[in-house]
Amino acid sequence: MPRYKPVDRSPRFLPVVLAEQIQPGTFEFALDHLVDNELDLSMLDARFRNDDVGASAYDPQVMLKIVLLAYSRGLVSSRSIAHACLHHVQFMAISGDSQPSYTHIAKFVRGLKDQIQPLFVQVLMTCDRLGLIGRQMFAIDGVKLPCNASKERSGTFDELAHRAARLDKAADKILALHQAQDAGGESPTALDAARQARIDELRREARATRAFVAGRKPRLSERGQELKSNITDPDSAKMATGKGVIQGYAAQAAVDSAHQVIVAAEVTGSGSEQNMLLPMIEAAAPVRAAHTLITADAGYHSSENVNALCEAGIPALLADNQMRQRDERYAEQAKHKAKGEVLHDKRKPAASPNPKVKGYFSVADFVFDGANTCTCPAGCTLRSSGALYNAGRYQRQEFKARASDCQACALRPQCIRKPETAQRKIAVHLRMPDDPNEPIHRMRAAIDSAHGRQLYSQRIATVEPVFGNLRHNKRLSRFTVRGKDKVSTQWRLFCLVHNIEKVANRVVWA
Repeated sequence: MPRYKPVDRSPRFLPVVLAEQIQPGTFEFALDHLVDNELDLSMLDARFRNDDVGASAYDPQVMLKIVLLAYSRGLVSSRSIAHACLHHVQFMAISGDSQPSYTHIAKFVRGLKDQIQPLFVQVLMTCDRLGLIGRQMFAIDGVKLPCNASKERSGTFDELAHRAARLDKAADKILALHQAQDAGGESPTALDAARQARIDELRREARATRAFVAGRKPRLSERGQELKSNITDPDSAKMATGKGVIQGYAAQAAVDSAHQVIVAAEVTGSGSEQNMLLPMIEAAAPVRAAHTLITADAGYHSSENVNALCEAGIPALLADNQMRQRDERYAEQAKHKAKGEVLHDKRKPAASPNPKVKGYFSVADFVFDGANTCTCPAGCTLRSSGALYNAGRYQRQEFKARASDCQACALRPQCIRKPETAQRKIAVHLRMPDDPNEPIHRMRAAIDSAHGRQLYSQRIATVEPVFGNLRHNKRLSRFTVRGKDKVSTQWRLFCLVHNIEKVANRVVWA
């Protein structure tokens, strides 16, 4: 038989030089160099006042290195970061074997609210000095991520009050069931521990829900409509995604097209992204040039945003909801969509005269003979006074039948829903001619041009790889903190990691 060298895995002491574990060309080397030599961290030192009295504190430079290195490795929870500081040689080297506890790490991250933006800008200036920002195009987009909140505890104030009543009702039902079981016995028995714990939990949740409703004001939209509030994280919102509804935040990023450096980062607790376009452009102002093209998808398109960009003289390409319908390249895109189930019912549904009100005639069933008359399905004539009423970008013209025609009509049950209605009335909306000089139409013409399509096609290749890096490589599947300020801090920390990676890949370290 062949003889091999013995394999011995018994415990032993090995000499480890921590400084040699940080090798040039790696992320940790770039991180260590930036924090020690490039960044001004005096605002972090100002948090401590223990020069003469008090216990010594962990160096904030070391804490920042630990958190950023952990986020680059996909470690998000403070407990996993503390465990890495005890057992991972890279974390021992970057921290000088400081070994902070998970409470110190969590407290440090929570306290970065006022310091994270200056740090982000400093790293951005370093990227600019290294030639990583081209300023040709900034692509703005967002990604919806769940947060540390339960979507079951979300709703309007009326829904939350109803939920509190249901919780009390569930607790009463458990208690009534126990009393019914004791009814046949000689003496009542006490609730078992599991049932009592469940009743206490339901009562506590009901009290917390009522206290939340009593102590806060409803969230209102710009139109004055009440938005759903969340008891666990009031700043978050319910958002529809491709994989269902989540309770979370929409993380925003503006990315430069040259090297995919993040030039601005923000979060919003709303599913609508229209209000974030101008703030994101303003946040990127320190590195944006006058010729920098701003690109964004249809989620940011609105007449207010287009007019504001036009007034400010900012070149931009904002897609609208009909952009692909106007693009002949997408004429046959329907054939590439996923088909339904193989065993689904392939019979065509019966056509309805009006898809909104099934079984009744719609405007499409009327034949327009001239400018002021039309014919109904029964052959009767409806007439208009010729008056036109403005309704936004449309003009409305009303047609009315004679009451005598409708009263004796055999098709009346298919035409008029309410028996007390005397005659049928319809309204036709005619779109007003577009003014080609309006900013919204100039934007549409620009994005439909060959050059505009070529420029806009670069948007998705600029911003989506950034989100892929943060979500897949850095494992940012959800925010682990609560509140917009803390979530914004965590999002900017991940964006810092992304930009430092760009620095590490750009510089040839000696």
